[in-house]
Amino acid sequence: MSEALLRVEGLKKAYGDEAVLRDLSFDVRSAEFVTLLGPSGCGKTTTLRIIAGLLEPDEGRVYLNGRDITDAPPEKRNVNTVFQNYALFPHMNVEKNISYGLRMRGMRRPEWKVRVEEMLRMVQLEGCEKRMPDQLSGGQRQRVAIARAVVLQPEILLLDEPLGALDLKLRRQMQIELKDIQKRSGIAFVYITHDQEEALNMSDRIAVMRNGRFEQVGTPEEIYEHPATRFAAEFIGQTNLLTCRVAQAGADGLVLEYAGARFPARADVAAQAGEQVCLSLRTERLRFAPERVGNCGLEGTLMERRYAGGAMRATIRLDDGHDILALCGSADQARGEVGQRVFLRWDPAEAPVVRA
Repeated sequence: MSEALLRVEGLKKAYGDEAVLRDLSFDVRSAEFVTLLGPSGCGKTTTLRIIAGLLEPDEGRVYLNGRDITDAPPEKRNVNTVFQNYALFPHMNVEKNISYGLRMRGMRRPEWKVRVEEMLRMVQLEGCEKRMPDQLSGGQRQRVAIARAVVLQPEILLLDEPLGALDLKLRRQMQIELKDIQKRSGIAFVYITHDQEEALNMSDRIAVMRNGRFEQVGTPEEIYEHPATRFAAEFIGQTNLLTCRVAQAGADGLVLEYAGARFPARADVAAQAGEQVCLSLRTERLRFAPERVGNCGLEGTLMERRYAGGAMRATIRLDDGHDILALCGSADQARGEVGQRVFLRWDPAEAPVVRA
């Protein structure tokens, strides 16, 4: 593991009596893509503004390449920010927007022309250098904003929900392009979003935030497959949470009890017999059939089936009244009829257990 490029230690920030950041610490390594993921109001933007020097923390320090920059003004930090609203100069064409920072630094025209051409190739906008911002699509304007920030070769690029204003299809396309830009530039990105799909698709690591704290920091796979808390399990992906009683506990696994049924589970948490835990059942990993298959399942009634393109959304109501959503390949569930008694099943290796 390489040494941290950015290190944030013990950040605290409050507005009046309302604490926004509560002893927040994390690091970012060179050329790493780290996403701060969480709901509105959890402290993502506040954290970004402190790193950028646009806001002072009440407590804590920020280090860049081992240098304490907590009290340094924004222009003295080798950090750039890309915002959701692009913030392009409307009276400047693409070339002048991208070269603006270089020209302000006194770079001569032949040099900045070369750098701008490199950026245009990187963001796939060759031939657009003379266009004005109002002649560009939303995705093109966002690429210009990214190029303008990257051309200055910052050590860290901060991105504040830069794809939030784009439609779904363009947003998904830009996720791929943005990750590609990050890889080719070699610049560390700190990206904030409330969109879990963006975080899973682009990040090397994700920090799940809630109420000014981190619930979990890890790779997308770690957080999806091994959520550390109930909040992390619910916030990443679609899941069904069942509060179960631990019937048996051992180093090799648990036996859980729910509504009179018992089934094996992973030993993700240290639990004793009699304690309550939550079983996370991912919608896409559930199956159901008219007959019981295997030793991991629950009985219920098929309440609804809805065609959703390449998948079928099914709602199964358990006998205690709890509704479970299953997302299955549409061909998998061709037999199920609404009102029919069915058995849910899942692989215990794919069902994380978290604290209740």
